[in-house]
Amino acid sequence: MLIWSDTLFVVIAALAFDALIGDPDWLWRRLSHPVALIGSLIGLLDRSLNLETRSPAQRKFAGIIVVILLLAISALSGILIAMALRQIAFGNVLIGLIASTLIAQRSLYQHVARVRSAFTDGGLAEARRAVSMIVGRDPDQLDEASVCRAAIESCAENFSDGVVAPVFWLALLGLPGLIAYKAINTADSMIGHLNSRYASFGWAAARLDDLVNLIPARLSGLLVAIVAPIAGGTTGTALRVMGRDAAKHRSPNAGWPESATAGALGLALAGPRRYGERIVDDPLLNAEARKDAAPGDIGRALDLLVAACLLEAAAYAALALVV
Repeated sequence: MLIWSDTLFVVIAALAFDALIGDPDWLWRRLSHPVALIGSLIGLLDRSLNLETRSPAQRKFAGIIVVILLLAISALSGILIAMALRQIAFGNVLIGLIASTLIAQRSLYQHVARVRSAFTDGGLAEARRAVSMIVGRDPDQLDEASVCRAAIESCAENFSDGVVAPVFWLALLGLPGLIAYKAINTADSMIGHLNSRYASFGWAAARLDDLVNLIPARLSGLLVAIVAPIAGGTTGTALRVMGRDAAKHRSPNAGWPESATAGALGLALAGPRRYGERIVDDPLLNAEARKDAAPGDIGRALDLLVAACLLEAAAYAALALVV
């Protein structure tokens, strides 16, 4: 219990540091961000092992080896850092500070808020440019409602894998669990694609990412549903839409926070989308609701994000008091 109490203190410290400091640009212009280091390692392994001359089976096996290496290196790094820092005064505070660099509360809010403010500052053209920084869709194909929906969907999905999931694994397994999660999530974003280069090589990364996000995605949806009244919705409606529509999403996990957000905001989200030349013909979540999302709805989604982050922090604080 004492060890887990220390871990929960680290969780609360990390959430507080991230909320107050976030990812300062001045720092990461001088140092390599931990995720950038992980990405560099994944890129090196990709170039070295994902060779076109190999068969799909060989590339799939190589991808499995990559995932094992990433887990071993990331977990060992977390263990060594935590052991070293716990030998000095305020070591848990420093661990919390390091952990905060792998949580995205503040940066997610800032990126989504830029899309909302872009409508006022530069109109649709500027909003398209801002949303292209957080989604992979062709911005030139998006009208105002589509830009707003894209920003809201990104807010919901990234609340899960950028906030709730890393904090969940930090609470469960400490700093090693957090770094390992970020390695898996980064690998999925880099190599977990269904195309000719990565369908085999990225198979293990994509499947493991689905697995480690299974519980956090559902927790994310629950948190969003609970705070739905903050955005003018109701918890009951958000839960009903989530329970009915989450499984309609092409991702086994993203549908939970997105459908809860759709229900909380009274909007239809997801649906057909264009990524370059590829069209994803997904069903709508909360299809009977309003489809013409507006910049004000982005503001309501940000209200949900802030409230859900505060609720998450309060839940971990309460847990720390009873262990």
